[in-house]
Amino acid sequence: MLEKALNFEVDFVVADLEDSVPPAEKTTARNMVAEMAPLLRDSGQHVMVRINALDTGLTAEDLEAVVSDSIEMISVGKINTVNDVKEYDRLLARAEKSAGLTAESLKLVLWIESAPAVQNAYEIATSSSRIAAVTFGAEDYTKDIGIRRTSGSEELRFPRSVIALAASAAGVTPLDTPYVNFRDMDGLRDDIEVVLQLGFKGKFAIHPAQVEVIVSGFGPSPEEIAHAKRIIEAWDEASAAGRGSFDMDGEMVDVPVVERARKLLNEM
Repeated sequence: MLEKALNFEVDFVVADLEDSVPPAEKTTARNMVAEMAPLLRDSGQHVMVRINALDTGLTAEDLEAVVSDSIEMISVGKINTVNDVKEYDRLLARAEKSAGLTAESLKLVLWIESAPAVQNAYEIATSSSRIAAVTFGAEDYTKDIGIRRTSGSEELRFPRSVIALAASAAGVTPLDTPYVNFRDMDGLRDDIEVVLQLGFKGKFAIHPAQVEVIVSGFGPSPEEIAHAKRIIEAWDEASAAGRGSFDMDGEMVDVPVVERARKLLNEM
């Protein structure tokens, strides 16, 4: 799987040491990721490693094995409180020092996937300068509060809203839970449409077949890009004429609309 990832066109390749690896294979997986990370980096990939949670007792060993200049981010699950983040931060700082890296070279991607974590979402998202993103973990969340995971995902709307809002307020990127039915592309598209409206900026893929749909779903469409450009051009003309707002296609355009258009174009 890691060898196949050498040629993926993705923002990050995530090497998983956590739930996808059976207990008897943890050491093998850890060593394999450490060996493959430089190859992934040299192929042009940005590498993130998902390590085992604190309650497994494997966290420190994972970090000591994989932290190097070949990876950029560490993904950590089962976050419940700010104290959890501080412990990950401490262990990561120790591993960076051992690897000869500059302090805070690596960033953290935190998984919020329990009732306490949702309650503490903003405090978690602001608890370390290392945090690049927070991610919603739907499978563990529904297990934690004892509800059934449905195809429509209505049960996820509240925690998703809380996490997206907390991440935005904290100035970090909100990433959505994987869509587990990797053969259902229409369902994935529908899921992306829902989370886009809540403020999510990306989504983890669990299969290469999902990548194209996720990239196109979160990236602006040609129509959205063209519309944003029209707004900027019309705004420049209106500003030159001394107007602070104007009508375009039957809708009022003012400063917030223009700033949203600029932001879309700047993020391309």
